[in-house]
Amino acid sequence: MAEPPAAATVQEVADPSLVLLTVEETARRLRIGRTTCFRLVRAGEIESVMVGRLRRVPADAVPAYVAKLRHRPARAA
Repeated sequence: MAEPPAAATVQEVADPSLVLLTVEETARRLRIGRTTCFRLVRAGEIESVMVGRLRRVPADAVPAYVAKLRHRPARAA
């Protein structure tokens, strides 16, 4: 059996049972960079919680952030 080509992309399937996401998982769901996502979390744009020493993003904070973006007035370029 042949292996898939190394250049093939793998689509991440969002696990609906996850309640808390890492910042990296959040970035992948939003299709933004990890650094940008950390900046948004640090600024409070994306809700996050601390679990011990770990920073996690509630799964429902992702669609809430997108909804905020959709209702924000468009900025002129």
